[in-house]
Amino acid sequence: MEKVILGNDVKEVALSDLVIGFGQVRTVDVGRDIHELAESIKKIGLLEPIIICLSEEEGKYEIIAGQRRYLAHKEIGVETIKAIVIEDKLDELDAKIISLTENWNRRDLSSKDERDACLILWRRYNNVDLIIEDTGLPASKVRKYLRFNSLVAPLKALVDRDEVTLEAAYTAQKALEVTGDVDEEEVVGVAKELQGMSTPQRKKVTKKRKESPEKPMGAIIEEAKSGERLIQVQVTLGQPIHKGLQKYAKSEGANQDDACGELIEEGLVNKGFLESE
Repeated sequence: MEKVILGNDVKEVALSDLVIGFGQVRTVDVGRDIHELAESIKKIGLLEPIIICLSEEEGKYEIIAGQRRYLAHKEIGVETIKAIVIEDKLDELDAKIISLTENWNRRDLSSKDERDACLILWRRYNNVDLIIEDTGLPASKVRKYLRFNSLVAPLKALVDRDEVTLEAAYTAQKALEVTGDVDEEEVVGVAKELQGMSTPQRKKVTKKRKESPEKPMGAIIEEAKSGERLIQVQVTLGQPIHKGLQKYAKSEGANQDDACGELIEEGLVNKGFLESE
């Protein structure tokens, strides 16, 4: 598949000639802070033009990147917007790739959008290293996002609805796969149980399941919940580190306590003070 090359020509396009395309990769909080964005555009103008291509709808252009800037212009009440125009129709994958690149450069993606972006790039490249090169994400995060592809349909739906994290869903499925085929109803129940457990507890579920595959999952989960005494430690963090922890927790779909524990565990393992399970 050839890459679509964007030109440098910027045109004024009527808002009435635009439709929001299917290629958008930014799907979370699209309408958030539109009023603030509109006020900024009124004061200093549009700093980056949107990107559009020919639409299947006669006489219309499809917005590939810039739907929030388009919505802000509608709120302001102006009739036109600056746009880079691709005078051709694009398939959904190429449109998503362009939208991804533009949003990525702006660092304008949520963790769910990041995940979907990695899945889109996987469809193009089928190569983890190329996804890492394109996104700049750590290899561990890219591989974690790609686990979504291996989930059974009910688990994908749970993750998309934010009822469980990708980690909880994947752990549940891998635990049940130990004994063969996965029962979809059972795996949904297990994922919901794991969602309320800490990362160390979920790791214990995986370990105990491998050790005793004949034992019922309910019993394994209860053992994991009660098998380790947890010690609460109070830590004082500077604001930059706390913000970094918040970002990491959000990207992992975890609470800050679990995220902090996971980072401490990883650091201790890497420095040789703790054996990896």
